[in-house]
Amino acid sequence: MRFLSVLLAGTLTAIALAPAALASPPDTADADTKAWWAITEALSSDAMEGRDTGSPGYDRAAQIVAERFKAAGLKPAGDGGGWFQQVAMDEIRIERATLRVGDRPLTFLHDVMVAPKAAMPTQLTADLAYRGYCDAAALGSVSGKIVICHGTRRAGLPGDSDREAAIRAAGGIGMLTIADPGFTVEPPRWPFAYARLVKLAGAAVDPDTFLRFTLNAAALGTVVGKGGQDAADLIAKGSRGDPLPSFDVTDPLDASFELAARRIQSPNVLGYLPGSDPAKAKQVIVLSAHLDGYGHGTSVKGDGLYNGTLDDAAYVALLIRLAEQRKGKGFARPILFAAFAGEEKGLLGGEYFVAHPPVPKEDLAGNINLDQLRPIFPLELLTVHAIDDTSLGADARSVATSLGIEAQRDPEPERNMLKRSEHWVFLKAGIPATGFIFGYRPGSKSEEIYRHWYKTGYHTPQDDPDQPIDWKAASDFNRFFYTLVDRVANKDSAPSWNPASGLKPKP
Repeated sequence: MRFLSVLLAGTLTAIALAPAALASPPDTADADTKAWWAITEALSSDAMEGRDTGSPGYDRAAQIVAERFKAAGLKPAGDGGGWFQQVAMDEIRIERATLRVGDRPLTFLHDVMVAPKAAMPTQLTADLAYRGYCDAAALGSVSGKIVICHGTRRAGLPGDSDREAAIRAAGGIGMLTIADPGFTVEPPRWPFAYARLVKLAGAAVDPDTFLRFTLNAAALGTVVGKGGQDAADLIAKGSRGDPLPSFDVTDPLDASFELAARRIQSPNVLGYLPGSDPAKAKQVIVLSAHLDGYGHGTSVKGDGLYNGTLDDAAYVALLIRLAEQRKGKGFARPILFAAFAGEEKGLLGGEYFVAHPPVPKEDLAGNINLDQLRPIFPLELLTVHAIDDTSLGADARSVATSLGIEAQRDPEPERNMLKRSEHWVFLKAGIPATGFIFGYRPGSKSEEIYRHWYKTGYHTPQDDPDQPIDWKAASDFNRFFYTLVDRVANKDSAPSWNPASGLKPKP
């Protein structure tokens, strides 16, 4: 929810890291930046209740987007000639959970997270086995047990899928992954807002009963107890990638879950700007951002409303601003403006759109997606997703260079950011696509600000309209986006794949 300033809500660390400008653009900001932020504030105000998929707050925000698209001269491109493409989804959620190891309780969403699934048991008693990094050779006898694994992402050690495959093969019934505090490029965040699984309506019900838990490293001592291993030492060694022991926990895990299921629905909001060149009429460029957020969730610092200002209300607002600037005047190619639902639940709105596009799928020539953008420090370096895979990468590099911004490949592929927003659903479908992240030099003040935001702002209630913003950086990116769209939508050739791309789907 909205706070007056970092001085009231933050810590001395936050004050030291914050840019000078707070809450609203200064008088010296340009008119476009002020207009952009006014829309951002409207979409992420408390009245929108965090825009959770399937909620009335999301519907209110979607109505605002539709009205702004209409006023900007776009044409509706949703179902039945309207603005909305309805996306039906099925949700399973854990309403309540009680977990303890022996007589030691674990607090759900704070100490431990459980990924819900239709086939999970509602009552469980199971032995626990700690097996370090959970490579197959270290597992030994784990049949019928839940296996505790250090969730390292270090090269040369098993990843999540490798750990799970080994545990399944050894007869384990679940995996309790310790969220690695040593993964400093994106530190674990606690608490979780809630535990939900959402899929597109009609998706096959998964009969798998294998359980996936995530454990707060600070709670490992509660799990292993006081009689044996030193939990703090295990966490320190695991974070460094040092050798780890294997042992069984004396007490079993007892757990009970209260599940609920429901059908929900939220719309993608779609607007169409016709092109001016008949020869390019079947080369539609999709501009996208996700409208949904987390909604109400577990309280953090007394605030339980996840406004989702930078993730991603600000960049739905940027789509609106571009449409308003055009006032119905088209580029050479048609533009399809898309505000997607269900991104935070697994890219669902984007997946549905690509499977049910409002124009023939073969007419979708490219996608420029806006997400993962944090204008909280100067924009000098820009990470461009799939920069070497399609012509959009070269376009983005050229535009960035012209504006004094250096473009780069993703320097942190271990975070898997490429697959964490809707550009990925277009790339999977064979459609050239790109997205962006504000970059920073290692060890710089910008990196310090970015890391701090991912620890305290990402997917928390503190991502609200009163957080610190670098207004020049925001304006610089907005200008980059406008210029890139103009280039891609007007150039002679449509977006294309580079021959050497490893992302292009095989025929």
